[in-house]
Amino acid sequence: MPDLHGSRIGFALCGSYCVFSKVFPALDALLASGAEVVPIVSENASRTDTRFGDAEAHLARLEAMTGRAPIRSIAEAEPIGPRRLLDLLVVAPCTGNTLAKLANGIADTTVTLAVKAHLRNERPVVLAVSTNDALAGNAASIGMLLNRRHYYFVPMRQDDPGGKPRSVVADFSRLADTAAAALRGEQLQPILAAPVQKPS
Repeated sequence: MPDLHGSRIGFALCGSYCVFSKVFPALDALLASGAEVVPIVSENASRTDTRFGDAEAHLARLEAMTGRAPIRSIAEAEPIGPRRLLDLLVVAPCTGNTLAKLANGIADTTVTLAVKAHLRNERPVVLAVSTNDALAGNAASIGMLLNRRHYYFVPMRQDDPGGKPRSVVADFSRLADTAAAALRGEQLQPILAAPVQKPS
């Protein structure tokens, strides 16, 4: 486990609800490594109840784990930049919608504004991708961000090559290691891991 004591890390939750069961253990690993975590939630994640859980329950869990009420609006996210509140910002899960907006410089949500505000300080952003069109419509977005300074990716893989051949999900168990590497200015390798093998 990496040593992240003294690191101030933003943890931005977006609405890829099906991987929340993996995201919260990844957050727990960041906390266990000693990081001080500031939770941030997208508008969809903060308001939408799904079969994967109620929005208010997710918000309560974030607050209980981090000891902080999540940042839930653009106005609350804006001070991240001028006050230099974070050493690193994690977006987990990072949806295709958020990927596309970041790649094209659009900052019209809580999470994308948090990233924009944080990047003004030339500090790292870690993206944990979870989207069904990573190898289709959002392949270009991923390529653009791979070629841009201060962006780092949690290693990812196809999660169901047979059933969803264009879908990619981050290996959330490697999020803390990716964060530590990003703070050193390094991209954890390999970025693309072998696909998940489904039972035959």
